[in-house]
Amino acid sequence: MKAAVIVASTRAAQGLYTDRTGPVITEWLLGRGFAVDSPIVVPDGEEVGDALRKAIADGCGVIFTTGGTGLTPTDVTPQHTAALIDYEIPGIAEAIRRAGIAKVPTAVLSRGLAGVAGRTFIVNLPGSRGGVNDALSLLDGILEHALDQIRGGGHAE
Repeated sequence: MKAAVIVASTRAAQGLYTDRTGPVITEWLLGRGFAVDSPIVVPDGEEVGDALRKAIADGCGVIFTTGGTGLTPTDVTPQHTAALIDYEIPGIAEAIRRAGIAKVPTAVLSRGLAGVAGRTFIVNLPGSRGGVNDALSLLDGILEHALDQIRGGGHAE
């Protein structure tokens, strides 16, 4: 299955900062058999929505974003995600926040979403390496079942 990793970071897109989360997510996806290219690094803002729409149009079954989920005026990844998804999966986003709170209390400030656009599973991950690692640990136990459900599979008995 094809996947995409979108990094929302104005500084990384401008070359002022080396993104360290996109490669972690990409390696994680490759290790699970997904076909994924290098992370797509875009500035915060409209470019996030453009990258999401392109990945959906390209047939990606999984899209993970990283960054742009905080409270600053330029953190708009959740808004662009919300505009594209058909339905939300709030339990995933809540579990990702909960996973980080014990180590970093400000994890509760993340506004990341998880949802489905058509048959594409989209999850907004935090922009920190620790937050990404916590989220991937959580997703490791549910990703295959979620994708099976999105494709119309039955419930495990």
